[in-house]
Amino acid sequence: MKEPQQTPGNLWIAKTIFDLGGVEFGNFTIGRSTVGSPVYINARVLVSDPMALKRIADILHEEVLTRLERRHEGFSRFDLVAGVPFGGLHLATAYSLRAEAPMIYVHPDRAKRNGRRIEGRFKLGQRVLIIDDLVTSGGSIVETAQVLHDEGLEVKDAIVLIEREEHAHERLRQHGINLASLLNLRAMLNHYMAANVISDEWFRKSMAYLDRKRAP
Repeated sequence: MKEPQQTPGNLWIAKTIFDLGGVEFGNFTIGRSTVGSPVYINARVLVSDPMALKRIADILHEEVLTRLERRHEGFSRFDLVAGVPFGGLHLATAYSLRAEAPMIYVHPDRAKRNGRRIEGRFKLGQRVLIIDDLVTSGGSIVETAQVLHDEGLEVKDAIVLIEREEHAHERLRQHGINLASLLNLRAMLNHYMAANVISDEWFRKSMAYLDRKRAP
């Protein structure tokens, strides 16, 4: 397969998702808290492009290493990674292989299996880095972290591919979780508009929506 095109920064990820059909415009309800969004991003389409997924794993690895060295808003050392079902599972798996970091995940059906909800081996007190594809309000990450806490694990940090800029940082901070992202939706929309692949109408509607959501 062809290598992804070299687009500046991490915006090649936005282009790849768009080319794979992962960007839609309309009227969408996303999760439990986002109603009437004019734009929907489906990053799960990346499973269809293994070379892009491999490159994203490399970038995630570099970003995590950089944040582990930071004193301010840096990452804490961790023992395991956990993908948020379902969107974060392919990214966590790719990162786990790249970084050689053991992976676990929470069963998405919320039912205990064989007495517990977590798949994979772990020890009480281990620290977990949560990985997801996209964050809106942060609810899925909070839920995943709560299950991990309930099983005796610790969560300090989470990293996502795309942030929709709907106050996820603030909510996760309230739960003691530091959030990092590779891209935000506003940058993606600006890239699509500059590349002339979306209409001015949907660009304006989407940006107005983000402005409303950004307001306190």
